[in-house]
This record gives sequence, structure tokens and C-alpha cells, in this order.
Amino acid sequence: MNKVDLSTFSSKEIDKGAGKVKRLLWYFVNAFFLNCYWNLSSGLKVIILKVFGAHIGKGVMIKPNVNIKRPWRLTIGDYVWIGEGVWIDNNTDVIIESNCVLSQDAMLLCGNHNYKKKSFDSYPGKIILKEGSWICARAVVAPGVTVQTHAILGIGSVTTKDLEAYTIYQGNPAITVRKRIIED
Repeated sequence: MNKVDLSTFSSKEIDKGAGKVKRLLWYFVNAFFLNCYWNLSSGLKVIILKVFGAHIGKGVMIKPNVNIKRPWRLTIGDYVWIGEGVWIDNNTDVIIESNCVLSQDAMLLCGNHNYKKKSFDSYPGKIILKEGSWICARAVVAPGVTVQTHAILGIGSVTTKDLEAYTIYQGNPAITVRKRIIED
């Protein structure tokens, strides 16, 4: 097996959006207040995220053990539910519109690497979850994806492409299962 020469990797940095001190302080605050199993109030978590630059609406529920990499790159609408173990790895902007659900252990991954280049350059891709969309337990949204209004990404599914409105997706890679019909 060939050994990888790490000295050839790109030294290009992703714009982290904050200085070293703020990033270091966030690392500890995130570990102590969000990415832990203490069931602190969602209100306190929202205040902490706002202090670090997140834009968050009303009625947001944040469960224990949530990991958010860069709150200053996070926008959350009203009445969003973020379940246990959710990881928002936002190397760039993540926009979660109102009435969305991120179920347990869901992942929003905004970064990837160019495996075709010897330098293995990293590059970010913005993620947008439109109104009423639902990312089910252990589902993964890849960089650059927009999940349209009221779309569902099923349990354990992975999407690398945009999801259409009012559509349910399942699998890896995620494929259309059926239309989502919302009843009164």
C-alpha cells in the first residue's frame, strides 16, 4: 500500500469567518454547552449561539449533544427542531428555514476535498433547508445541497444532490420514493 505524503497537501485554508481567539473560545463553549449530554434549556443554547453570531428565530428546540462548527455561519428560522447528536459541520453558510426538523444524528456536511488533485484541496458548499423540510435520523446532506420546501430525506439516507419540494427520498444515494402529501 502506498504511503500518503502529507507535505503535498494544499496549505489553502477555508475562510473560517472568525479569528483564532473566537474560534478557540467557541470550541470550548460548544463542547461544554451544546456538544454535551446535559439537557440545558434550548433558550440558553440559542442565546449562546446568538452571542457567537448565529441568526436564530423563535421557538427553536436544540436537544443535547449537538455539534455546530461555526455558529457565525448559521441561520435558523422559527420553530426548528434539532435532535440529539446532530452535527452541523458548516465550513460555509447553512440556512435552515422555519418549521424544519433535523432528527437524531443527522449530519449537514459543508466541506469536501478534491480527491483528483495531489494537493487534496478542500472546498465548501452552502446547504439550504427550505421551509418544512425534514432530515430524518442519521441522514446526511452533502455540500452544496438545497432541500426544497417540505422535502424529506429518509432515515440513514445520503444526498449529494438537491431534493425537490414535497418529495420523500430514501437510500444511498437518495432516490425518490414518493410525493409528500400533507393532510389537514
